[in-house]
Amino acid sequence: MPLVILMYLVQIGLIVHVLKTGRQMYWIFILIIAPGIGALAYFIVEILPGLQNNMGARRALRGVKKTLDPGGELRRREIEHRLSGSVDAARHLATELMEKGRHGEAIAHFQTALGGIYEHDPDILLGLATAQFGDGDAAGSKATLDILREKNPDYRSPEGHLLFAKALEAIDELAQAEEEYSAVARYYPGVEARVRYAALLERVEKNDRAREEYAAILEAAELAPQHFRVAQKKWLAEAKKSAARLS
Repeated sequence: MPLVILMYLVQIGLIVHVLKTGRQMYWIFILIIAPGIGALAYFIVEILPGLQNNMGARRALRGVKKTLDPGGELRRREIEHRLSGSVDAARHLATELMEKGRHGEAIAHFQTALGGIYEHDPDILLGLATAQFGDGDAAGSKATLDILREKNPDYRSPEGHLLFAKALEAIDELAQAEEEYSAVARYYPGVEARVRYAALLERVEKNDRAREEYAAILEAAELAPQHFRVAQKKWLAEAKKSAARLS
């Protein structure tokens, strides 16, 4: 019975979708006479193409796919790497390994990719530095980022800049870390960089400035759209907790 009710709800929802989006009216007839197959056909023909052209929807679909088959993407990347052995295949495999927390394996693949004309490729170097940091090697991560900056002076990456600041903090180069956090916080999308900057100010006992930074983060968040606050929920919660501690 619950399955029948669910099918009817899906059928009604799709009929409403037909009417609201101005699709061809024959879809209503199909959905009524063949609710199961008709619904699947409508989704494939009318809804799926639009989802594939929407970045947010693509991310959601990838999330669903990973939930249903957690190791599927990694298996696909491993097969691609075995078949082609290309630099792109190695980079994609290393990135997927990082997402699985297998940073040591990712490092090996990134290092393999750094050869020939790709010896100083900025994206691969950034991937390597990220994997090294994730593997607990902050000094190695900073050294890789130093090479990236030296060999690619015009390369810009907010994520790379934030990683550089994090690596400096991790190896206790706090004065330079403060400078880098201050710089990246001005343009980094989201509030992670600003929260990390405020946390470092607190760590070096500049509590008044840290308090001001936390307050500014939370004040700006109140004026931000709802989707921004949802996306930044983790870091805003951290800012709120830290601000309360310093008050």
